[in-house]
Order: sequence, then structure tokens, then C-alpha cells
Amino acid sequence: MTRKDFWKNWITWFIIIAIIIYLVINFNNPSPQTNEELVKCIGSKSTLYTQLGCHACETQEKMFGENYQYLNTVDCFYEREKCGGIEATPTWLIKTQEYKGVQSIDKLKELTRC
Repeated sequence: MTRKDFWKNWITWFIIIAIIIYLVINFNNPSPQTNEELVKCIGSKSTLYTQLGCHACETQEKMFGENYQYLNTVDCFYEREKCGGIEATPTWLIKTQEYKGVQSIDKLKELTRC
């Protein structure tokens, strides 16, 4: 293999990988699918424990879009004293039950009866 062929192959693979990464990022992130009333209802019946630097928490936040502000959230990075017993983020506390990981809007509607 010549040096020229090596660089052609390397550039081709780089472009393919870049395209795959772009598609995964842009098509795996759910778009905001909530309205203010629904999010206020979910927020009034739950607590979402998050943490600075948590990528899954960012994914959960994106699901709510600009209505995320209406959720009852606790950032365990800044408010550690409020996170006793929370082992992973994101964690939803609904009634007395913990739900770890990113939860779908439909699942949260069901759990909170909103």
C-alpha cells in the first residue's frame, strides 16, 4: 500500500465515523415532547435527582426542553446533603419509589398519573 492509498483510506474512514457520530447524536436525542401543564404536573408529584456532568441527566433534560424548569430537581453535585441514599443519577423519586436512569415522558405520565 502506498502512502497516498493509506491517506485516502484514513480520510475515508474518518469521514464515515464522523457521519455516524453526527447521526447518533442528532437522531438518538429525543426532541422535546412536553407542554408546560404536563411538566408542572410531573414536577409537583416527583423529584428528579441529577448531577453536574451526568450525560444521562442531560439527555433527560433535553426530553423536557424549555419546560425542564418546571420540574422539581435536585443537583447532587451542589446539594449533596439532599441526596442521601441516591446511588445513581438521574433518579426519579415518585411517591416513595426510586426509578433510576432516563425515563420516558410516557412512563413518567403513567407513574405520576398526570
